Amino acid sequence: MIGATVTLSPTLRVSLTALALVLTAAPAVAHKDKTPKISEYAPTLSQPMPAPVANGAIFQASMGYAPLTSGARAAMVGDLVTIVLVESTQAQKTNSASTDRTGSIGLQPPPTGPLSFFKATDTQMGGTSSFAGKGAASQSNQLTGAITVTIAQIYPNGTYLLRGEKHLTLNRGDETIQISGIVRSTDIDSTNSVLSTRVADARITYTGKGEIARASSQGWLGRFFSRISPF
Repeated sequence: MIGATVTLSPTLRVSLTALALVLTAAPAVAHKDKTPKISEYAPTLSQPMPAPVANGAIFQASMGYAPLTSGARAAMVGDLVTIVLVESTQAQKTNSASTDRTGSIGLQPPPTGPLSFFKATDTQMGGTSSFAGKGAASQSNQLTGAITVTIAQIYPNGTYLLRGEKHLTLNRGDETIQISGIVRSTDIDSTNSVLSTRVADARITYTGKGEIARASSQGWLGRFFSRISPF
């Protein structure tokens, strides 16, 4: 067996000690979480059903409750419901105002005395002022179509939380429709459809991106000057 002894100089020993302290104190590199974020409008999938209990009963509460009169209506988390979009709003407002005011004054100077040099036309005054204003505003919106969403949650009072989205990729851009809201189970018809006017706390978003959307929007420099313009 061959033995060897290595002798370190004091300067090298101090450098190695400092390097060990730096490596010990250095925080571990945090790895980025690559888990994809779940969208707020992501569909809610139905959970696996538990094994039925062999108790001889026809009705099993674990399978969800749906009246026999409702047929195949959606009644469980993850079931599909079609929302028919029939949104139509219209607003109109007009106002007008006008004012008119006229005033005059006249004095008759005395025919004799120190003020007799004034003429009758020198002591007459008159003034008029008028104002007229008018304004009008109108707006109308319409959205038609259909989107199928899922039941995300069932509340104790029998209402359902619906949410979902639809993405359309066209040759000139992308279109996205997102909707969420609360509906009553009785408002869902036999075809598992419900009108958007029956959705409470409805949040409907219709957006698009692409060359058509860019062409119809103002440029960043124009938006900047329109914000700071005093006119």
